[in-house]
Amino acid sequence: MTPPPLFSLSRKEGWRRFVDTPPRVRPETLTLAQLTALGEDAVDDYNDRRHDWHANFGIIQTPQLASIHGELEQIVHSNRQDADRIRSAAVIDALPGLGKTTIANLFGRDFDRAQIRRHGPVTELGNERVPVFRVGLTSNTTLRTLNRMICEFYGHPATDRASAAALASHALDCVLSCESRVGIIDDIHFIDLARRDGLAVSNHLKWLANELPVTFIYVGVGLAERRFFADGLTGKNTVLAQTARRWTRLGVEPFHQEDGTGRRHWRSLIKSTERQLVLADHRPGMLVELEDYLFERTTGHIGSYFTLLVRGCYRAIRTGTEALTRDLLDEILLDEASEQARRCLPAPRRRPARQAAS
Repeated sequence: MTPPPLFSLSRKEGWRRFVDTPPRVRPETLTLAQLTALGEDAVDDYNDRRHDWHANFGIIQTPQLASIHGELEQIVHSNRQDADRIRSAAVIDALPGLGKTTIANLFGRDFDRAQIRRHGPVTELGNERVPVFRVGLTSNTTLRTLNRMICEFYGHPATDRASAAALASHALDCVLSCESRVGIIDDIHFIDLARRDGLAVSNHLKWLANELPVTFIYVGVGLAERRFFADGLTGKNTVLAQTARRWTRLGVEPFHQEDGTGRRHWRSLIKSTERQLVLADHRPGMLVELEDYLFERTTGHIGSYFTLLVRGCYRAIRTGTEALTRDLLDEILLDEASEQARRCLPAPRRRPARQAAS
């Protein structure tokens, strides 16, 4: 069996594969008797397909995703200003494990597909059309490395030897030639405004927004708490910060069970994901019966929730359990934040799911 292709979203070829690859085909759900009847190699191949499916079965349309996609669509499609005017930017700012990067990438994919459908894969001048570019920052990103990463996304040949200014010029040429309209910059929380390099990168983001005819979508963790929107200024000088006037902050909240709406959204997520499971002995409703338990394990963070399900499915298949039970999920270790939060829960919330439903 040919393994799935590897690609990186930091290169246009990888981004193109992400945009153009059709959804995976769901494996058939076999019964326990059908599984037993398979030969050893056939079982291994079937299980391998199931592992791949559970790890990548698709995106659930959560209220958080739908809300931010609506805001991003409004911001991007409102930015039709001529080149002499500044375009506003969007920033998805939230705690880890809430799907920020996924939301940005999915919006970029939808926008890319729409642009290619409407305008075609080639510009009027005969260049490859690249509606969206995407880069992810690192902890040691400098002005030069940021420019280089944009150039590397497009595959520009002069990324190794060019100066920061030359790379900025190359990046501008790439964006104009390929008629890019959206730029996604992930992990901007790595920019340390207390450092000279960090402040230079922050200022360079403003230059890019001024010069590149794109709408920027930034993604970061705890930017408001880090005073990122204040541009490193304090006191009365904060009114001079350009970022706070140019960026629209879009927060992502975890799921909650504090009211009826929150519980319905959480249950809807569980029902949607449960329909995607390919396990021989898993009956509909088994996960819904564990809704309180699943919330306790993940504290409503969608990243932790999917990690629990993916690892649980793997264990269910490898052990022959073929179902997601509480006993099986109890054996799964999650991220440290989820494990710490679970240990801190008050005793009444640790009752079995059957009692919680009564």
